[in-house]
Order: sequence, then C-alpha cells, then structure tokens
Amino acid sequence: MRPTTRRVFLGTAGALAVAPRPVWANGPAEKVRLAVIGLRGRGSDLCASFTRDPSSEVVAVCDVDDDAIAKGVKVVESRGGKAPRGEKDFRRLLDDKGIDAVAIATPDHWHALMTVMACQANKDVYCEKPASHNIVEGRRMVQAARKYDRVVQVGTQRRSATHVADAVEHIRQGGIGKVGQARAWIHQKRSIDVSGGPTAPPSTIDYELWQGPALDRPFIKNRFYYNWHWFWNWGTGELGNNGIHGLDVARWGLGVDAPLRVTSAGGAYMFRDIEVPDTQVVTWEFPETSLVWEHRMWSAHGLEGSSFGVAFYGDKGTLLIGDKGWKVEDGPAAEGKATDSQGAHIADFLSCVKSRKRPNADIETGHLSTRLCHLGNIAHRLGRKLTFDAASESFPSDGEANALLAREYSRRFEMASQV
Repeated sequence: MRPTTRRVFLGTAGALAVAPRPVWANGPAEKVRLAVIGLRGRGSDLCASFTRDPSSEVVAVCDVDDDAIAKGVKVVESRGGKAPRGEKDFRRLLDDKGIDAVAIATPDHWHALMTVMACQANKDVYCEKPASHNIVEGRRMVQAARKYDRVVQVGTQRRSATHVADAVEHIRQGGIGKVGQARAWIHQKRSIDVSGGPTAPPSTIDYELWQGPALDRPFIKNRFYYNWHWFWNWGTGELGNNGIHGLDVARWGLGVDAPLRVTSAGGAYMFRDIEVPDTQVVTWEFPETSLVWEHRMWSAHGLEGSSFGVAFYGDKGTLLIGDKGWKVEDGPAAEGKATDSQGAHIADFLSCVKSRKRPNADIETGHLSTRLCHLGNIAHRLGRKLTFDAASESFPSDGEANALLAREYSRRFEMASQV
C-alpha cells in the first residue's frame, strides 16, 4: 500500500462518507471479529482480554514493528485463540469487510485519526485512553461516531466496574452530603531515560507510519518505546496517561461537565530532557465544586493511604475509591469491594456492538473526561489560569490558548474539518 498523503486520505474519506453502513450480520451466538492495532503494553493486554471473551475472536493484529506483531500473534494463540493474521499497515484492516471492529492501542497521537477512519470504514471501535491527543480531535471522534452510527468505547474501564458505579450512586444519593471538592492522584516511582541521539530506526519498524499525523521527529530509541508519552508531539503526559482514569471517575461522581476555569502548577523537576511535567497539580473550578489532580512520577508515597485513588470530600463524610474498592470515612459507614473492570468493559463493548446501544464509556463521555486532561496541560504549557467556554470548546479572546486546542498535522495525514 502506497504511503498516505493528505490528498490520499481526504479522497478516501470522501469515498467512505457515502458508503452505506452495513447492518450487523452476526447473530447473538456469533463472535465479533476483531483486529487489535498497537501491540505493546495495552495492546497485548487487549489481545488477551478479547481472546478470553467468548463473544469475540481476534482475527488480526497490527503494529508498525514486526517484532510486536509476532508478540501479538503469540498472545492470542497462548490464550486459546486461532493464530490471527498480522498486518503492518492498519489501513488493510479497514479495507477488510470481514472485520467488525478494531481495538486501538497505539500512541496517543494516532487515537483520533484512526478512530475517525475506522468509523468511516464502518468499523466499531474500542479506543484506549486518553481518547485523543487534543480537544479538536476528540470532538471529531464524537462527530464521526454519530455520523456513521458506530459504537465507540474508550478504555476507561472503571466505567464498567460495579463497585465504582455503586460508589457514584452513594454520592448521588447524598451519602456524604454536598461535595465541595474531589481529588484524584497517582504517585509512583518511574525510571525514565530519554538520552541518546538520532539513529536510523531498526529495519523491522516503519517509523514513518508510526509518526503518522505527528510532525517529523528523528528516531531516538529511548524516546520511542513507551517514553513517547513524555513528548507533546506524540503524548499527553502523565495527565493523559494515568490522570484520565482518576479524572473520569471524579467527573462521574461529581456529575459535572466542563469547568469554568483551570490552573496548573508543576514542572519537570526530576527527569531531564522530557517536555511534560513529572510533578503536576491541576485545579478545575466548576460552578458549585472543584476538582484537583496531583501526580508525582518520582515518588511512590501516596495520598489517603493509596498510591492511586479518587476522594470525594462532602460536608457529611469523605468517600475514597482505590484499587481495593471504596469506603466512607468521617461519616455514616459504607463500603464496597473492588469488582472486575477490564473484563466487564470488554464485555460491555462487545454487547453494544451487537445491540447497537451506546457503551458505558461512549466516546462522548470519554471526550469530556479527556478534555479535562487537555485543559490541564494547556494551562501548564502557558503557565496561567484559563477561562473555558463549553459551548464553543474554546478560550474566549485567548488566541494563545486556542492555538493549543488542535495540532499541526504532518505531510502524510490530515484530519478532515468535518467528518
């Protein structure tokens, strides 16, 4: 398949836009035929999760790295599945009418464009978090899902965890009174080394396709495997990487949409040569409450007795949600043990592919939570408080901030202004 240019992508998108949407053909007992794109880390986990679920069959795996493809094939086979076919270029999967859905576990800069293209190709989508690389891309994802009537689930799996839903309901029923503030955090000790100079990428890797819509940057080995998270060209920092999980639960519990104002403090204090903050505290102000995020990528000492968690502070008690479940302190006792999240989230997606209902973490929900991450990062990059208008998803009379709502695309790909 020839390299994609802006002209090629827009021409293809135009052709797909008028293609009729096929009706789901498989009966309730038949399996959803699925392809997993991006096979390191979360992608391998998704290969295992989808293979374990009797409602789906992983028929193809895809990565720009031949070694990763081999790993994905092995994971599916080792979990009892048939050997899937391997592809290096995801567009071949979109052309395959025998594939019902794709799971996207690529770096952040690919999430939105790949989701839009999959929707245009009449594929349902399970997209890993964060939903998008920036706010404009997130809105395009929502538009594409609605226009092409696709099921698009974001990988914020706590949306499918029964214990989290119970905790949210407890808050909504007034179990801790009026909530004046919520806080989410993650504290962990990372080892980050992004040193080294440019080299030619290994022959097994299609680095140009990996960069895709991102601007060209030289291949540096220590910035390629996972450490792409810490550079704005490809990633969204720890706020988008892990913050999305806590912020999604916090937004759910608070019942809020967009903040009025956002501020951020912090910086890269411990790790050299990364662009994102390794230490960050963000505050979002809503009409009747506030939300605070905190991360330290160099210390495992957590808050409220947990290295990761979400706390809701009410005038009649405090509700804490962690990996072991939830409980109320300083108020009427209530608690719940942790329940399955990942398996339940996969099952919810597969069920919705067949029923055509919207999933627990529908793309609109995922976009609104991911938007908090982007707002926090924009405030950090500009170093000042920002005022946000939800209706226009922009910053009134603030051209400098509005310039960070989207990104400049590479010569290879372009996001359509309308999908």
